[in-house]
Amino acid sequence: MKVVIQRSKRAEVTVDGSVTGAIEFGLVLLVGITHEDTEADVRWMAEKVAGLRIFEDDNGKMNHSVVDIGGQILSVSQFTLYGDSRKGRRPNFMAAARPEQAQPLYERFNEALRASGLTVETGVFGAMMDVSLVNWGPVTLIVDSKA
Repeated sequence: MKVVIQRSKRAEVTVDGSVTGAIEFGLVLLVGITHEDTEADVRWMAEKVAGLRIFEDDNGKMNHSVVDIGGQILSVSQFTLYGDSRKGRRPNFMAAARPEQAQPLYERFNEALRASGLTVETGVFGAMMDVSLVNWGPVTLIVDSKA
């Protein structure tokens, strides 16, 4: 499981011109799932994301998590995180899990974040989405459950 985490002042995702999820303050997550991912990866990643200390304290040090600050999550499924572009000019997406495997794990990941007390907004799994955000910092991290 691979997640791109972006600290955000505000963000939204739209599908066919309609907003499906929006946050004012927190994290935007681009979530990719591969064939080997399991429930253990989902639990590990949800705990990692909820606990990452990437928000500043009063001294300007990154000492607070999204839970600590009462932030929100915008979670967007992103199979292209497993695109392999080492050969040729067209990426190969063979490492991305098929939708029938990826969607239930993606949904469990969002539920695990909600169980941490977080508000989680989402896009629409498998849809063509427009994602807009104000990356705050900017702060962007890539977390891989297999690394």
